[in-house]
Amino acid sequence: MVKLNKIYTKTGDDGSTGLVDGSRTAKHSLRIAAIGTVDEANSAIGLAAVAASDHADALFRIQNDLFDLGADLATPADNGDFAPSEMVLRVVQPQVQWLEEAIDALNENLEPLTSFVLPGGSEAAARTHVARASTRAAERAVTALAQEESVNPQALAYINRLSDYLFVLARVCNDNGASDVNWVPGQNR
Repeated sequence: MVKLNKIYTKTGDDGSTGLVDGSRTAKHSLRIAAIGTVDEANSAIGLAAVAASDHADALFRIQNDLFDLGADLATPADNGDFAPSEMVLRVVQPQVQWLEEAIDALNENLEPLTSFVLPGGSEAAARTHVARASTRAAERAVTALAQEESVNPQALAYINRLSDYLFVLARVCNDNGASDVNWVPGQNR
């Protein structure tokens, strides 16, 4: 269990921050940008959980997984080794699989899409769409990091599946898609 006695350390006053392995990196580095956008997505999911209370347990599970993802990203891999251990927290395939199974379960009662869906409808759906968009931003930051440094492939899969999950959940929150607001191309020309 993590124990935080003091919130401020003053070690970041020079614009750097510590990683799990003890190394330091700039607070504006790609790694920290990825961790930060994952945190933003996590906060948006917290707002979605308040409105989509029937799905709060699943969203709380995802929030916990996103802390795992942040820890994973904060732990640079030695020689591309992404094996979890007692000292190294990594996102693992069963977390990705849980998301896939959750997507399939939510999608069972939805009518197939006939149009792109505008982010809106009910309050729960709208908040979930905001969380989805935040998750897509996090995915862009994580993939940008992966272009420059090694990133756990399961972390990449998790963040990609998460936005899919949130899209399907938003449709569920819109009366299983019945209250989705469809895009009408060129409607206002």
